[in-house]
Amino acid sequence: MTKMIFGPAFTEDGVLFRLWAPLHESVSLKIEGTDPRPMQAAEDGWHQCTVADAGPGTQYRFILPNGLQIPDPASRFQPQDVHGASEVVDLAAYRWNTREWTGRPWEEMVIYELHIGCFTPQGTFKAAIDRLDHLRELGVTALQIMPLSDFPGRYNWGYDGVLPYAPDSTYGRPEDLMALVDAAHERSISVFLDAVYNHFGPDGNYIPSYAPLFTDHHRTPWGHGINYDGEGSEMIREFFIENATYWINEFRLDGFRFDAVHAIKDDSAEHLLHALARRVRAAAGDRHVHLIVENEANDSDLLKRDADGEARLFTAQWNDDVHHVLHITATGETFGYYADYAGDAGKLGRALTEGFVFQGEHMPYRGRSRGRPSGHLPPTAFVSFIQNHDQIGNRALGDRIMASSPTDAVKAVTSIYLLAPQIPMLFMGEEWGAREPFPFFCDFDESLNEKVRKGRREELSRLPGFDSDELLDPTAPSTFAAAKLDWSKRTSSEMLEFYRMLLDLRHQRIVPLLKGAGGGNAVSRSAGSTLVVDWALAGDRRLHLDANLGSEAAPLLQQRNEGEMIFRLGGSDGGKLAPWTVIWSISKGEGMKAIGR
Repeated sequence: MTKMIFGPAFTEDGVLFRLWAPLHESVSLKIEGTDPRPMQAAEDGWHQCTVADAGPGTQYRFILPNGLQIPDPASRFQPQDVHGASEVVDLAAYRWNTREWTGRPWEEMVIYELHIGCFTPQGTFKAAIDRLDHLRELGVTALQIMPLSDFPGRYNWGYDGVLPYAPDSTYGRPEDLMALVDAAHERSISVFLDAVYNHFGPDGNYIPSYAPLFTDHHRTPWGHGINYDGEGSEMIREFFIENATYWINEFRLDGFRFDAVHAIKDDSAEHLLHALARRVRAAAGDRHVHLIVENEANDSDLLKRDADGEARLFTAQWNDDVHHVLHITATGETFGYYADYAGDAGKLGRALTEGFVFQGEHMPYRGRSRGRPSGHLPPTAFVSFIQNHDQIGNRALGDRIMASSPTDAVKAVTSIYLLAPQIPMLFMGEEWGAREPFPFFCDFDESLNEKVRKGRREELSRLPGFDSDELLDPTAPSTFAAAKLDWSKRTSSEMLEFYRMLLDLRHQRIVPLLKGAGGGNAVSRSAGSTLVVDWALAGDRRLHLDANLGSEAAPLLQQRNEGEMIFRLGGSDGGKLAPWTVIWSISKGEGMKAIGR
């Protein structure tokens, strides 16, 4: 095993069990089937005990002075869920087939977000392996797996995890997850994990009973912030940083998507996010490791590049702004936060050329300014999508964009985000036009379940449908079951071939232009539903987009007299673009040419 501070360790004398419990002077260890034994108090709040006859498969708990029995906060596996005993696992015993794997460069990424429990009927790591060939043939080069930290109950989105070192037992054993990563690497597919370091779930988090996990100096949407900068914070910080390096080293993951980093509050000299990025990159060594953030604040400082164009901290950010303008284009919906992105194609032009639509301007829905300038960043600093778990799940019925939008409109926005220079991300099933909903779901006791039902209605009350009697019960087994993909519908899908063609085109023609492409080299122009965008990319090449994103014909904004057309959806006649027309072309030239001149 990699030398770590937290969790059990194999030694010559047996298994060393340890717990950081600075709020107690004594702690006991209970090996299942034996009597409790006292642990030795060490410096700085640590308690430890070596058991000679313990080994892989040994189940254990810690007992606090008040009699409370708790799992190991760094448990590697919880066979009886979050309130049960922890199990010793020898992760080093797994024999990797792809030990020489070093990852893939970021510009090659085509990301596929999936939920293990809903991706297949079985909902397991092993079952997911059987679908990897489909993803490889599609053109996917990276999985992004929704959070795996052990959560209470039979099903959960993953954001209610409480044991961040233990992959949830409903999906399989840790070795099964290793096999999934190994199989993905055999197919040249990277694997990213969605990591939640901003809060814990409401059931099964025992850490506050023995360590200063939370602080009242910071507030988050989930209550008190995690103690990253107060008394006792040094070890709390290490717990999470070591967790990230644990996934990189032990499971050979290729990176992370960090959930809601704007909610990670830290006034330390080195913010946790900075320390986290630094340590993860050091742990990865020469491997390609990519760090993605979700950041409601649109803080472009986290995405800074060095003189060689490499990311100093984080590789990219989920770009909700691109999603919002593309969603409005395809659906016509302008309720809630969508209203701030509606009005004209110019907002889409800004999202495609500069990343963020809001770069410090006042955002009416938020009631305050949002974002920082982002036009200086390369397009690969942004991950674009037309669907993800949040944007589907935060709808009253969890319905996808395909469920009610015209096919021509969906194809138009798809051909934009899959061929644009930003890094594309698909949501599972999207490639064949899956219509299964992906509503929020969880499984607590009835008291917490009722709080979830009420909380969802209140939190999302500004969005349509959350006051309806038809609102899905997020705690019902039927809600979880409805979210599982129906793979039988893939074979009859016309959309699937469309996605395959676009992703093949991306790998052949777009990806070679991205390495070394800088920021500030794109311009756009719009009028009504028509949009023209030009990017200066690598190899002295320029990429051009001409589109009419409306249901009626519209005049051409610019006549192209040069370059090679690589994709056309729709058409043009008599100086007009037909409805839902998208044309991509590539030309060679020095620098950018002003559009319309």
